[in-house]
Order: sequence, then structure tokens, then C-alpha cells
Amino acid sequence: MIINSEKHHSITIIGGGLAGCEAAWQSAQRGITVTLHEMKPEKFSPAHHLPGLAELVCSNSLRGDSLENAVGLLKEELRRCGSLVMEAAEATRVPAGGALAVDRQLFSDYITEKISSHPLITVMQGEATEIPAEGIVIIASGPLTSDTLAESLATLTGDRLYFYDAIAPIVSAESLDMTKVFAASRYGKGDGDDYLNCPLDEVEYLAFVAELVGSEKVPSRDFEKIVHFEGCMPVETMAERGVETLRFGPMKPVGLADPRSGVEPHAVIQLRAENREKTMYNLVGFQTKLTYGEQRRVFRMIPGLEDVEFIRLGSMHRNTFINSPALLLPTQQLKQEPRIIFAGQITGVEGYVESAASGFLAGISAACLSQEETLPLPPPETALGALMAHITNADAKHFQPMNVNYGLFPELPGRVKKKEKRQKLAERALAALDEWREQLA
Repeated sequence: MIINSEKHHSITIIGGGLAGCEAAWQSAQRGITVTLHEMKPEKFSPAHHLPGLAELVCSNSLRGDSLENAVGLLKEELRRCGSLVMEAAEATRVPAGGALAVDRQLFSDYITEKISSHPLITVMQGEATEIPAEGIVIIASGPLTSDTLAESLATLTGDRLYFYDAIAPIVSAESLDMTKVFAASRYGKGDGDDYLNCPLDEVEYLAFVAELVGSEKVPSRDFEKIVHFEGCMPVETMAERGVETLRFGPMKPVGLADPRSGVEPHAVIQLRAENREKTMYNLVGFQTKLTYGEQRRVFRMIPGLEDVEFIRLGSMHRNTFINSPALLLPTQQLKQEPRIIFAGQITGVEGYVESAASGFLAGISAACLSQEETLPLPPPETALGALMAHITNADAKHFQPMNVNYGLFPELPGRVKKKEKRQKLAERALAALDEWREQLA
């Protein structure tokens, strides 16, 4: 399905994140000239620091790599489809147990070089403040869309929503007290030492939770409505939900017995390597909106982090997304102006891989629109199709960002044993994907 308009031989993409870069690559690989607008390095959002394209902000993990997880299936679908983001992730990955994590500097460098050297892609540095009045446009400005562009989008869509994201701190490896920290992956997955673990006994845990709840937070401005995405909840907000909440969330000790005692701690804080050299670690699940001073004070209560050096402190930033079910066609084209295509987290997909998937499909949509061809939609049985069905067919009155998950997929026919269900969903998806890919050729 594609809604055709006037024929164009080039497209404009606003945003050089994962979605924008993937869209640019897919369009260019199909012979379309692309102009990619990226405001960095002339202007940075509050959460961005690297000058290159495709910067990972919230974490360096692309999450689980197994087909048992829907995001693992989505990765495999993108690999089979020639995704630039997945190519870069494989080339720059770092050990992370059963997850796919990358060296974020190398990842950005890889994609920046690929995009910049493509003969059909021109990268324009500088902020795009308005949407071009003509031509095919992909808007992939992301959840940190600048205020000026957001105003233009509000005029275009008449609907702008916000939720909030929080970034976890990064610490120096050499500043950790390794007499208190032990290396282990949950249930021994991966190499067994992909994560460092800070164990807490019950007294330490209760004291830590009490300080989190009572700590000073960065105040919100009066006009800001705080709506947290459940998958990126600030750690102090989780603590406020109940004293045991963290022990069943990011501080879950299950599968992490301390090798020095052979006993599971009362609670555990995991640290994941930020780079291949393992000189930096981030606090897994510890996104936060504590003030910088409070972060230094409270997080140094963690065993092993008493004298830790913070390379980057956590922060809070606004995320912007549109009401996609009310505004977008299944191709991610804007219903009222089909020459405009949205891609990435601004559509309400949540997560790095999901953003890349949205960009992948937007790039193909734009190429088809440019060449006046029809785009076959990805089957709903695939992770790609299930994700697109959610953002374009969900209840518009209660639409919220969503990670890909097997709950979005059509049910399997007949009775299937629970332990076999995900494997069968994945097998069905990959078979449907292969048939769909033949239609794209």
C-alpha cells in the first residue's frame, strides 16, 4: 500500500538519529537522492553529546538478542532486510550476556561514515526549523525534537503529546571498589562476566531506598505534564511506588549469586560496560531525575561505588511523539498530506531497534512514493508488521509509546503449548518476512 502524489526523484529527511539514518540508507540504496538534515554539531539537545549521526542516548544496549524476545525477532528481521543499524551494531558490539550492546562512539562513527560517503546522500548540518512546503519529506526528528520544529509540527498535526525519559549515570571502571563488586551475568548467560554487580544486604537496601525517595529532584516547569514511559521509569519514581518495587525491578537479585558466598544478595545493582575496553560502566535501569548533587551522594551509598567517579550524570529530557493512530496511514504517511512520512520515536515506537525499524520502512515508503510504485505492507505476523499495526491502529484516545512485544502479534491457530508459543511465533514471522522480501525485490 502506498498513497501516491506528484512524482519526485529526491527526498528530504529531517533528523540524523537511528530512524533518519536508516531511512536515508534504504532510500539511497534504492536509487533515490537524499538530503539528510541534522542539527548537530551546530546545535545539541540537552541529552546529546557526540557530534556524529545515530547517537545512542539512553543506553548502549539494543536489548535481548534471542528470538524468545520480540525485539530479538525484530533484530533478525532487520538483519535479513539489510538494515544499516543492525550492520553497525554487529560491527561495534560489546559483551552483554544475552543482550546486544554496542560501543556507542564506534557505533556512531560507523553509521556517520557510511551515510557521509554514500554518493546519493547529502548531509546538511544545521537546525531544520520548519517542514519543506514541497516534495517528499521524512520527519525523523526524534523524541528530542527542537522547540522551533515542534511548533511547526504542532501546526501540521494539530496534536502534540509529551512523555519523559531519564538517562542513567555512567561511572569510571577504575574508580570501582572491586573488593565489594563481583562479575556475573544473570543465570550465567554470555561469558559470565559481562556485568558487574553491587550486592546489598537488607539494611543497605532499605537505607538506599529511603534516601532515593527523600532525595531532591529536578523540578518540572509549570507547563510540563509529566507522563513517564514505563520502560524508562526514573529509579526514584519506582522507589516511591513501594519499598519492594526495586527488588522486583532493576535491583532484582534472582540468578546472581555472589561467588564469594554462593548466596543471592538481598538486592543487586548491575553495571554494564559502555565500551569494548570496559573502562566505563552504566548503572542498569538507573535512569534518574535526581539533582546532580543528590546523584553523587545517594549513588555513592551503593557498595563498591563509595568513591566512584561519575563520567556522566543522569538527566531528564522531554520526549515528543504524535498521535499516530489518528494521523498516520499504515505506511507512516500523514493522512492529510501523504507526501510527508513520519519515522522513529516521534511516531510512538519506543526503543532503538524499533526506531530503526520505523526508519527502515519509512525509507522504503519514500522510495516507492518517489518512483510511483506500490509498497506491500509487512505482514502483521512479522515484528515489523505488528509494530506498524500498533502505531497506526491502536486506540487514538489512549495511545502511548510501545516497545515491540509478542502481545502485538496475531494469535497462532489452534492450541499451542505455552513454552513453545514464542518460538512458533518467531518461526511464522520469519517465514512471512521471507515471502514479503520477495515482493520488495
